[in-house]
Amino acid sequence: MLKFGEKICKHKKLIFIIALLLLIPSVIGMMATRVNYDILAYLPDDVETVKGEDILQSEFNMGSYSIIITENMSTKDIQKLESKFKELENVEKVVSVADLLGANVPVEMLPDEVKDIAYKDGDTMILVTFKDGISSDTTLNTIEEMRKVTDKQCKISGMSALVLDTKYIANSEIVTYVIIAVILCMIVLQFALDSYLAPIFLLASIGIAILYNMGSNILLGEISYITKAISAVLQLGVTMDFAIFLYHSYKAEKENYSNNDEAMAHAISKTLVSVIGSSLTTIAGFLALCSMNLTLGKDIGIVMAKGVLLGVISVVTVLPAMLLIFDKWIEKTKHKEILPKFKKLRDFNIKHYKAIIVAFLIIVPFAVYGYSNIQVYYNLNKTLPDTLQSIEATNTLQDKFNMVSTEIALIDKDIPNYKVNEMLNKIDDLDGVEFALGYSKITESGIPEDVIPENIKSIFQTGNYQLVVISSDYELATDELNEQVDKINSIIKEYDENSLLAGEGPLMKDLVEISDHDFNSVNSVSIAVIFVIMIFVLKSISLPVILMVVIEFAIFLNMGISTYTNTTLPFIASIVIGTIQLGATIDYAILITTKYINLRKEGKDKKEAVREALGTSISSIIVSGLCFFGATFGVGICSKIGMIASLCTLMARGAIISMITVIMILPAFLMLFDKLICKTTVGMRKVGV
Repeated sequence: MLKFGEKICKHKKLIFIIALLLLIPSVIGMMATRVNYDILAYLPDDVETVKGEDILQSEFNMGSYSIIITENMSTKDIQKLESKFKELENVEKVVSVADLLGANVPVEMLPDEVKDIAYKDGDTMILVTFKDGISSDTTLNTIEEMRKVTDKQCKISGMSALVLDTKYIANSEIVTYVIIAVILCMIVLQFALDSYLAPIFLLASIGIAILYNMGSNILLGEISYITKAISAVLQLGVTMDFAIFLYHSYKAEKENYSNNDEAMAHAISKTLVSVIGSSLTTIAGFLALCSMNLTLGKDIGIVMAKGVLLGVISVVTVLPAMLLIFDKWIEKTKHKEILPKFKKLRDFNIKHYKAIIVAFLIIVPFAVYGYSNIQVYYNLNKTLPDTLQSIEATNTLQDKFNMVSTEIALIDKDIPNYKVNEMLNKIDDLDGVEFALGYSKITESGIPEDVIPENIKSIFQTGNYQLVVISSDYELATDELNEQVDKINSIIKEYDENSLLAGEGPLMKDLVEISDHDFNSVNSVSIAVIFVIMIFVLKSISLPVILMVVIEFAIFLNMGISTYTNTTLPFIASIVIGTIQLGATIDYAILITTKYINLRKEGKDKKEAVREALGTSISSIIVSGLCFFGATFGVGICSKIGMIASLCTLMARGAIISMITVIMILPAFLMLFDKLICKTTVGMRKVGV
């Protein structure tokens, strides 16, 4: 380790130049990395609903669709608008009641059963199908073009329009996220460090690692917008304590060595030894997200694990180079450390450790109850402002046409019309179904089959399948809709055992079921992986259990608060927050524990060992916790995307709760279980005698 540190110091200028040059491909890679704004795209490929979506694209050339609502437009004007839509390259079909009537036939001539579906109080629906998928670049570009050719009389709904609006908001906010995070971290570091200039270099080293991480994402092909939005601030918050540790270590070594390079070499060596264990637990925590069936977890997990690794590399290479090169400037801007040593808090904890344990035991049931009863939502519309064009269009569909969610059944084309109509009638009779429409119903409504345009026929029939559109009154991802989807599935399977159900409703149902499974599995995997790593890092059986109890208590308390404040969380937050909080804040506990072990091995009694371990760690933990809080809190306050705001608010609150829990409860546990720890930890058996 020391030789590595010496080489870094010897080639500091070269390292600094290379680090700056590497920013060029990093920025290029970051700009070239595609961002996916569709959460449903992360459902597993083997899910039946996803297979149905694939058939829609391959058989019907319907990668996605949108419903446009026109207000008080004549049939002739609607047909003109349709012609403009048809000119767009990615548009496959454009259909409305105008196509059934022609320009000169009044809407009133349509049978009521068909008219009521597509025409209400002067408003007409136009169905537009796209060749490519919901979140493809071509589809999003097509939505943009459609918005340009429509006027205020038209509203464009659909998942693609929602994805496009999400893209606009996320892209407009991401720079703000980073600026707020940097400002808040800078404020914390100015209080914590003894130089006005040092925080700039610490933030710069982490910033370089963040750019490397974002640039290297191009190797993944694409990342989700959630990953893009939170990865920078999360990486900043999680890896800043590595930079702080190196800076403090360098300061300490300068007291022992007159040569700065020699002092830094020893600081790098000690930093590497200290951060390997803690960084491994953090990386393992993030990689545990890869066990999710919803592949969004893999997306976040890989990017963040990679970010932590790059953060460590930057801290032991780029940061030392900058600190050595600009050492004179840093020395000139030195000031007194403003952050107190928290000696009174340390002494209070040691003196009242039994009372702290009693308080812990009293709070635990409330934390567990709150954690067990958190409420989550899956409807992605709720994460965005009501003023967005896509949300306004969705609300109009709901208010005027009673179209709240849509399901699409794919059945064998050879099933005769009378059987299909029998099936449709059964579906129509279900509670919450607004209508069930197939080609057979159009022909039976009184419209002669020979006058129905071919483009309408091709929407409902292909060589192998016929399509049925079902509109529901129930909101997406509700228990009522999920139950309705199950009933519809049962009905269509009666008539075709190979039938498939696709569309928004079934997709969201799968999202609910998969997420519920992931909620339990991810937490179990993260706990197991980190527990095993801590056994090797701490060389103990009991200490990993104690540390996990402390951090899991902090997680339960953080999540449980949402129950007591009647806050409904987005589903993804309930899945990933526990793992993120565990991986990001277990470092605090490891810091105190490793110092406690070493002090006990040196022969100090339990009280003195815990006192010194806590006293020498408390400032570092508070600074790290406040940096993590600062990096995420601002985003939670300012983000207009509810999902991102909730994630960052929970991470910010979790950082503070974990910080307080580790400072207060962990020392009390070390005091209480000292004998057990000594008996179950390598090298401590003689200490406990």
